Amino acid sequence: MKPSSDIARLLEIMAALRTPETGCPWDLEQDFASIAPYTLEEAYEVVDAIERGDLADLRDELGDLLLQVVFHARMAEEQGAFAFPDVVEAITRKLIRRHPHVFGETGTLAPEQVRALWDEIKREEKAERRLAREAMGLPSETREAGFLGGVPTALPALTRAQKLTAKAAKVGFDWPDPDQVIEKIHEELEEVKEASSTGNRDRIEDEIGDLLFSVTNLARHFGIDPETALRRTNAKFERRFGAIEQALEKQGRQLNDASLEEMEELWVEAKLAERDV
Repeated sequence: MKPSSDIARLLEIMAALRTPETGCPWDLEQDFASIAPYTLEEAYEVVDAIERGDLADLRDELGDLLLQVVFHARMAEEQGAFAFPDVVEAITRKLIRRHPHVFGETGTLAPEQVRALWDEIKREEKAERRLAREAMGLPSETREAGFLGGVPTALPALTRAQKLTAKAAKVGFDWPDPDQVIEKIHEELEEVKEASSTGNRDRIEDEIGDLLFSVTNLARHFGIDPETALRRTNAKFERRFGAIEQALEKQGRQLNDASLEEMEELWVEAKLAERDV
């Protein structure tokens, strides 16, 4: 087979990889559950390429992510559930339906009106899916019921916390002022201190979870994505720690040879150097 820009060739390659006896042994033994971690990993690789501003990598990573969609669709087709064209049809139908101000007769809308219309259409779609599943003899809901039930549990914890609080805020369950969230963070930090004095690991974990949840809530109030903020800090930590390592190497030393005080001094130097750039 030759490479091609035609999606049909990608589907053919995936079908060949999954063909019994002549396909790839590794691909053949995979199922939805075993592939799911790779799907998440590829999505993160896309985000990483975007944050690094590397468009060459972004092209490749988007291809890897597309492969995951094709892989899942192929396995579903083998089970007689659906195929790749059904996936495309479903998303095109959804996009057209959720943008009546572009493809329908709604007319021009303000951003706030678009968001309100989007939520209304999503509620209609959820009700329709429930009826369709019942007609097929399937459980009406595969996720937890309730107002917050639609927030996927597989999301990274920080992202899910943000989405949970954002959804609750839509019905008025929210701190109206960021300063109140900051007060809550101080309160949660004190509870972490109290828990740490008990030595009870479960209680400490619970209180740290509350603290992280509150910090995530604060990020949402400022319109900041907590995952993006933490990735940025991770990169900053990695960069500055690398500066410590490089400084020690110039001295003919390794990390294990330096004291904490020496590493902290080099950390401050790396921090100041970044500010001067």
